[in-house]
Amino acid sequence: MKFLLFTFVGAHLLALNSGKAICRNDTSQRTFREIKEEIARYGDVAKAIIDLAVYGKAQNRSYERLALLVDTVGSRLSGSKGLEKAIQIMCQNLKEDGLENVHLEPVKIPHWERGEESAVMLEPRMHTMAILGLGSSIGTPPEGITAEVLVVTSFDELQRRAPEARGKIVVYNQPYTNYSNTVKYRVQGAVEAAKVGALASLIRSVASFSIYSPHTGVQEYQDGVPQIPTACITVEDAEMMSRMVSRGNKIVIQLKMGAKNYPDADSFNTVAEIIGSKYPEQVVLVSGHLDSWDVGQGAMDDGGGAFISWEALSLIQDLGLRPKRTLRLVLWTAEEQGGVGAFQYFQSHKANISNYSLVMESDAGTFLPSGLQFTGSEKARAIMKEVMRLLKPINVTQVFDAGEGTDINFWIQAGVPGASLLDDLYKYFSFHHSHGDTMTAMDPKQMNVAAAVWAVVSYVVADMEEMLPRS
Repeated sequence: MKFLLFTFVGAHLLALNSGKAICRNDTSQRTFREIKEEIARYGDVAKAIIDLAVYGKAQNRSYERLALLVDTVGSRLSGSKGLEKAIQIMCQNLKEDGLENVHLEPVKIPHWERGEESAVMLEPRMHTMAILGLGSSIGTPPEGITAEVLVVTSFDELQRRAPEARGKIVVYNQPYTNYSNTVKYRVQGAVEAAKVGALASLIRSVASFSIYSPHTGVQEYQDGVPQIPTACITVEDAEMMSRMVSRGNKIVIQLKMGAKNYPDADSFNTVAEIIGSKYPEQVVLVSGHLDSWDVGQGAMDDGGGAFISWEALSLIQDLGLRPKRTLRLVLWTAEEQGGVGAFQYFQSHKANISNYSLVMESDAGTFLPSGLQFTGSEKARAIMKEVMRLLKPINVTQVFDAGEGTDINFWIQAGVPGASLLDDLYKYFSFHHSHGDTMTAMDPKQMNVAAAVWAVVSYVVADMEEMLPRS
């Protein structure tokens, strides 16, 4: 079912204060009240999407589709055969689903493999530690690195104790505050340790909760600074070593890492569409990333986000809806290495940036959503608040700040409105980049709700008579 809306002439909105005219090309005027009424008329469409996704024949579909892929393929590291197999499977799946313009867009992506790795505490007692090498890290010599440990809790402490670091393995036992503040130790830890002469660095996993499980992720070397091996260790081992040194114990670790970096590999972003009925050149982009780390199944990060993005288009198609603008699904590649595939997509498509109404990325879990994070002008935010009111039947109506995502930030920084899902980040960072990122972490009912939110928002924004206004 699709509602007939008033047709208006013009381009972007220039004002949104209730009762004030919105002038477009000096040919017509709309008030925010009229826009609000337009959005309210999507109530029945929103209810139909919710009913289909949460209670109807499509319930649990995104979960079951995801389980089939990750059980079949497993993890999907950038440059791996697993990722390329997943891309080919998804391309075929999208074609069989009846979506339009299904195709692969070639990109070059990093290729790193961890190889065999181990860390053994030799003093003050024998203890085999769980570790995960960090993406792009170099390996150790075959015999490994055996050295005394220096434990620090911050970069500031490392600088104060720089003379003690030379020839040692630096262990970071930084406290977890939140992901954005704490992840800098994973990303920059090796460089800062190398600057003071350390032989290697071991970083406390950036995790909100741990049951002796290390969490991997990408790290970055810096030109002009020696490259040293680096890995994450468990929260438990980092805290234990901190207690040991506080008692005056000398700690010696033997670290072995077979990590290697290879030339960039060929890969693809995966694209599918529902072509717009009135403004096909204008786009609402819905996305998640298909790659993952090489531990667990990549079910949560970001299989869930990729599959609710596919599900959004499936739901809209199942109901026979065709929005005025094109709904474009993009499954990114090499997000974990810093949005590599997304950056190349941006470079290829940015000439048409004025045609992008909204870019959406789900990459923070598909647990029960509490609302939508949004970045854009105040005028666009006012519109998004009205759109979110349509989700009152499932009690997901809030609009928060910070709609950024690694893969859509290129567009947001260029002025395109952006949105992402917000849900249980404590749970998300408990499993993030770890062996625990499997289907066991996923909940089909919560994925149903997340898919409904994603479908309603993307459809309404794509079908409104005008694009979202920019600053």
